[in-house]
Amino acid sequence: MCGVVNAPGKVPIRTVIIDDEVVFRQMLSSALSRVRGLVVTGSFKDGKSGLDYCLKDPPGLLIVDLYLPGMHGLEVVREVRSRLPNTRIVVLTGHPDGDLPARLIAQGVNGFVDKSAPLNYVLQAIESVIAGGMFFAAHVPAKATGLTGMPKMEPSVKAGPPTATMDAVQALSARELEVARLVAEGFSSKEIADRLELSVRTVEKHRANIMDKINVKEVASLVRWCIQTGIVKS
Repeated sequence: MCGVVNAPGKVPIRTVIIDDEVVFRQMLSSALSRVRGLVVTGSFKDGKSGLDYCLKDPPGLLIVDLYLPGMHGLEVVREVRSRLPNTRIVVLTGHPDGDLPARLIAQGVNGFVDKSAPLNYVLQAIESVIAGGMFFAAHVPAKATGLTGMPKMEPSVKAGPPTATMDAVQALSARELEVARLVAEGFSSKEIADRLELSVRTVEKHRANIMDKINVKEVASLVRWCIQTGIVKS
């Protein structure tokens, strides 16, 4: 178990977890409840619910998965970093990419860890971030002034999406990611319009924009792209 992450007598750091895997979310929440200096105030399975809660009642720490239903984790990160500059962010994913840590740092993320790693390793990452440091698969000291000496992330057995794919994910808006997910799940434009309370014309426009941004020509390619990035499960 991790050590003390907050000085005695200090107000516990309010923590929010956003992860769509129920067992992992419950396991992490239970582990963090036993860490002095932390209190889990919110636990959510989808990005939008978690983001809404954070914006309403800002946490000191956000732990968020990347591939979430409804709203991609990168969109959650952008909104939290833009509107809650004091919230520290740890990103978890089961699909690590060797270039991902550098891109997350550029977005203001404080830590990144493969969620398939042992729980103690995940807790170590969280402890490092709370202590004022950074943790990207290897520890970056809290007093580091630049990224020059940042250790390179070791390759994972489970391959993640290529850099171009992650860049395309970042180019999509939250609404476009939502439409892409529903298209990949087999919903028609009419059904998507009904679910999202949009016009069919607006949905069709979103579909065209999505396919243009990710450079595909047919729905089958869009579906493959969504599976590759983890927006939908295969």
